Amino acid sequence: MSVNKVILLGNVGRDPEVRYTGPGQAIAEFPLATTERAYTNAAGVQVPERTEWHRIVMNGRNAEFAERYIRKGTKLYIEGKLRTRVWEDRASIKRYVTEVYVDTFDFLGRNTQPQ
Repeated sequence: MSVNKVILLGNVGRDPEVRYTGPGQAIAEFPLATTERAYTNAAGVQVPERTEWHRIVMNGRNAEFAERYIRKGTKLYIEGKLRTRVWEDRASIKRYVTEVYVDTFDFLGRNTQPQ
């Protein structure tokens, strides 16, 4: 048995970029920031705040919804799975990117619901 599940709560870093690969086949991509708070450990050492950026990918109706309602700064709860893509750039160097493919999501916070 194996599990590939990601749960993120964070802020959208920029408006989604949406493209269409066919009729009704929308794909939305945007960055999501998650931040760990600063704290002081048991030894008295201060650990600074740390922000991680995640590449988020939405397909189909989720992507269409993202295009209409998700904007930079929106707080989101996301459940999805990790996928890693590999490609070669022009210099024949292998490049890797890990993305979160969204299964479900919800808006968090105030004034984020569609009107």
